Amino acid sequence: MNQPAAPESCTRWGVYEVALHGPADGNPFTDVDLAAVFNDGEREMRVGGFYDGDGTYRIRFMPDAEGRWTFTTDSNVPVLDGVTGGFTCTAPAPGAHGPVRAEGFHFAHSDGTRYLPVGTTAYAWTHQVGRLRDQTRRTLAAGPFNKVRMCLLPKWYQYNHVEPEFYPFPGSAEDGWDTTRFDPAFFRRFEQEVAALQGMGIEADVILLHPYDRWGFADLGPEADDRLIRYTVRRLAAYANVWWSMANEYDMMGAKTEDDWERLAAVVTEEDPHGHLNSIHNCGPFYDYAKPWITHASIQRQDAYRTAEFTDEWRERWGKPVVIDECAYEGDIDQGWGNISGEELTRRCWEGAVRGGYVAHGETYLNDAEELWWSKGGDLIGSSPARMAFLREVIAASPTGVLDPLPSNWDAPVGGVAGEYEVTYLGFSRPRFRELKLPEGRRWAVDVIDTWNMTVERVADHAEGTVRVPLPGREHMAIRILAEQ
Repeated sequence: MNQPAAPESCTRWGVYEVALHGPADGNPFTDVDLAAVFNDGEREMRVGGFYDGDGTYRIRFMPDAEGRWTFTTDSNVPVLDGVTGGFTCTAPAPGAHGPVRAEGFHFAHSDGTRYLPVGTTAYAWTHQVGRLRDQTRRTLAAGPFNKVRMCLLPKWYQYNHVEPEFYPFPGSAEDGWDTTRFDPAFFRRFEQEVAALQGMGIEADVILLHPYDRWGFADLGPEADDRLIRYTVRRLAAYANVWWSMANEYDMMGAKTEDDWERLAAVVTEEDPHGHLNSIHNCGPFYDYAKPWITHASIQRQDAYRTAEFTDEWRERWGKPVVIDECAYEGDIDQGWGNISGEELTRRCWEGAVRGGYVAHGETYLNDAEELWWSKGGDLIGSSPARMAFLREVIAASPTGVLDPLPSNWDAPVGGVAGEYEVTYLGFSRPRFRELKLPEGRRWAVDVIDTWNMTVERVADHAEGTVRVPLPGREHMAIRILAEQ
């Protein structure tokens, strides 16, 4: 009997791994089928396994309930078939709240803890040299971000013309890739970084495919695409902090049709027993975010200036959380998508927030080494991250922990909780005062929020009726009213 290497216990939402020894001859990636059925006495969950090289096969599982679990393997190879074992699922590790789920127009962890995405983009950071990867982790650990968009596959694009150390397949771009096999070292590197993010409480928004490569990975063909996605999901789905993004700028990948994306999304759904969040990102036209496999909208800017302004409209259209993952980046490169100011990015974040959505960060400041955060990670020098952290505090202070759009004036959107906590955002307007009609039936505290200088000034207590709110006559101001008990 094959004796599995597996621990006797695992924390709730931790990674439980079963390692088995099996055949290394032939092509284990395609010749061997392996799965396991996990049972806690009330339900069964089937989990696919994968070959990790050197005769080692692994099955990874994320237990979501405390107590005793057992497993039995299923394989077309006798030595891997019918292997049994068990473990005890213990209490969650400190700070672990389980995978993030879509909850109406917002997000929460599996244990109900509210999750407010403060996202950033560092597409190719996992494919950089050790020095840059280390610096990226240090930057993230010290920063406000709790989600990172990152590409599974290496990227070849402006300011990102670097060959990675590892590739997903054996072979080369010049001589061809053997897409029936994988290089486990490539995936180990990636999943180590996913695990590091999990240890920091940061979600890994894993972009499975993208158009920006010189190696042919964007157009492998349906069979190779399916194998790649299946293998990736089996390796990563047990990590609680994973989100799936089927593609970055799916519409730039002209070789793929909607049927291809639907097929690939079905592979993710089939192979992910834990039901992680999944979406697909556009360049121009939107994908149909009403599709049942899509948990939230992942949006790129729609206009040189306006994008966040449409957040409440998109919520109504799709009935799902709206995450504007790319509204333009704070930076100074020559591309229009990468040279807005920190003030403008902060404005867009607030505009989207009071309309009930979430606008993400990116940074593209030029330097001689061409180590731009958006592509390679490293250091952040921009001014918007601290302001995004401040915005998160304002949102979290709401009685519901989120902001939803409320009836607004034509010149200033309002969001919050009706009759309890309301934020009017003035954006680029710069009045010296504003007449504010307070909701009837309660007394209110009135705050002036300087979203750029990150200050909150109480200007009235026990207010009723209509109040004249004094303002400093500069941009980036907001007014918050809080119902008094």
